[in-house]
Amino acid sequence: MSQDSLVKRQFGHRARLALSPTQVVKTADQAHAARTLWNLLHAWWQIMPKERRTLAHADAAIRQARQDIDFLAVLPAQAAQAVLKTYFQAWKNCWDGRAAAPNFKGRLRTVMSVDIPQGRDLNITRAHRRWGQVNIPKVGRVRFRWTKDLPVGKQANATNRITGARLIKDALGWHIAFRIHTLQRKSKPHQGPDIGIDVGVTVPIALSDGETYEHGEWLTDKERAKLLHLEQRAAQRKRHRKPGEPTSRRLHRIYDQIAGLRAKAKRRALDWQHQTTTTIARTYGTIVVEALTITNMVKSARGTIEVPGTNVAQKAGLNRSISGEAWGRTITMLAYKTVQHGGTLVKVPAPGTSLRCSACGRTTPGSRESQAVFVCKNPDCGWSGNADHNAALNVLHLYRMGLALIPAAGRAVVRRTKRVKPAAAR
Repeated sequence: MSQDSLVKRQFGHRARLALSPTQVVKTADQAHAARTLWNLLHAWWQIMPKERRTLAHADAAIRQARQDIDFLAVLPAQAAQAVLKTYFQAWKNCWDGRAAAPNFKGRLRTVMSVDIPQGRDLNITRAHRRWGQVNIPKVGRVRFRWTKDLPVGKQANATNRITGARLIKDALGWHIAFRIHTLQRKSKPHQGPDIGIDVGVTVPIALSDGETYEHGEWLTDKERAKLLHLEQRAAQRKRHRKPGEPTSRRLHRIYDQIAGLRAKAKRRALDWQHQTTTTIARTYGTIVVEALTITNMVKSARGTIEVPGTNVAQKAGLNRSISGEAWGRTITMLAYKTVQHGGTLVKVPAPGTSLRCSACGRTTPGSRESQAVFVCKNPDCGWSGNADHNAALNVLHLYRMGLALIPAAGRAVVRRTKRVKPAAAR
């Protein structure tokens, strides 16, 4: 196989860790030390003159801090260097306009994490069909859930290896995210049909060929009842807390239980999104979606004191539903999965796709009778059908008319390309 037919690919794989109580304490101490080291770096950056804000001077400051502050010694030296590199990269991203300026990391609002920058320190082995073992510096040998074949042992080489990992804590416990570097064969151009996609709230994903992908509630009835009970208990305890009084441990435990249930729902939603987007990317060659500005769609309707908004509660409920469906995450998954399978993802202008009749091509007031039904009010047409299917057909029509959105200087502009013939006419 020639090198021209191979392409580099870097991706991550996340697995759940099975830590003992002692290992949980050690890992948490490392995460707190990493956060403290970041804050010390940020304070050093603010007091130093510009000519001394260099990587060499920051490295010397870190070494001195690890000697002067005892609890920083629990953090491995390589993890401390990773904090330094991440901090300087954050400033580079800020100067390039890709992110905001780095700031102090608070104890309660920061995700606890520790970086393991070198993959050779992990020494990964497979101990069981469902479990593997990994070496975490200054923590020891730890088991993790084996849900994906990893390039370890004889399978690992210069072009297929694990380059590092990161320990992350969420509401469901500690996880390890492996960084994997590999060479894969280039995907051949996908010969599947073109498809238009309309995303919604009632029907999450509707395709122009009439196919729909729906899901139920992410939590069972018992879990939803438990979540409601916990939220009521938390509100009651918070209501009886005196002003300025610190949060009790009992209330913190309730918050942890609520976060655990919400994290479980998010994990199930992610699993559904991954399975659905993989199926779509494998089936269709060209996937056409709307270029939605979701941040504008979920803005509050509260208004101001001079000009108060209307239907604020209804709009707030709609905003929660839109955020819960995570349309942006669905498009992001489709973007990289279509590339892996040799397909193409195209974005087209969004205005008017749900109001235009896909049969006659006209936009007649009152045609969108409800959320689910579209009835064209044009006297010469009268077409009726599913509203989401109609919108998906309009999305595909815009692509076949040669309209596509391309980024230009931070904004999207319409580019008229060569008209694409339907697959049936090719």
